[in-house]
Amino acid sequence: MTTMHDNIQERKNVLFTIKTEIIQRLNIQRDEAQIDDDTPLFGNGLKLDSVDATEIIVLLDKVFNIQVSEGDDPSYMRSINNLASFVITKKRS
Repeated sequence: MTTMHDNIQERKNVLFTIKTEIIQRLNIQRDEAQIDDDTPLFGNGLKLDSVDATEIIVLLDKVFNIQVSEGDDPSYMRSINNLASFVITKKRS
């Protein structure tokens, strides 16, 4: 049985991993602490584009062993937090 503390720690770990991987893979000129969990991935947030979206899908596969399917709700790409929720949900299913 997982506790709330375990769930919080898991989320922190996933958020940290997502941020550091995005910074490295997409050559973002910020450090992990400068990216808020609710930062949008596209638009006024990190200003990513469709090529970056493809790289995020590769990141999900390589780092978290998660395959994105056409049936997945695309809202997981809205923010860092949405991406973390997507990863946690997929890992548990």
